Amino acid sequence: MVADYISGSCKKYSTNAVPLTQEQRAAMQPFFPSEILDQTKLLVLKDKRIDDPGFYTMARMMGFKDLPSFSDLAAVTFVDVIVSHEEFTDALLFHELVHVVQYAQLGVKEFGARYVSGFVSGGGYEGIPLEKNAFELEARFSADKTKTFSVTDEVKHFISSSH
Repeated sequence: MVADYISGSCKKYSTNAVPLTQEQRAAMQPFFPSEILDQTKLLVLKDKRIDDPGFYTMARMMGFKDLPSFSDLAAVTFVDVIVSHEEFTDALLFHELVHVVQYAQLGVKEFGARYVSGFVSGGGYEGIPLEKNAFELEARFSADKTKTFSVTDEVKHFISSSH
């Protein structure tokens, strides 16, 4: 269900999404491979919010509480389509591009499975290892944009050490 939601949302939002601007590409290029920057599309929603997934109803009936409301998040990445509720800052774009790299390395089904199991075992959104990885790399980027590193290598290391 999670993978279907992700894939369906990717398809739904990609029709109105646009490529990264030259400025965005220039800021992200030292950290991300060209293929990631080429394939990723962005969409900033105006006067709309991302709806929570339909399976949330069933999850709540199963006793899951504190599910993150998609409408409260700054942005959500669906494979290689990043949908935002606000204009992209470099930090927000960086964070979401880390998720694009995670999807590229794990695939939709494995990403979805790890995200859900991370939510359940981590005690909520902040405990999701995929989010922790994205926040840690975003913090490194934000602390000093001149200290470049390969997000692809960092994510590969994270994935291999967390399984």
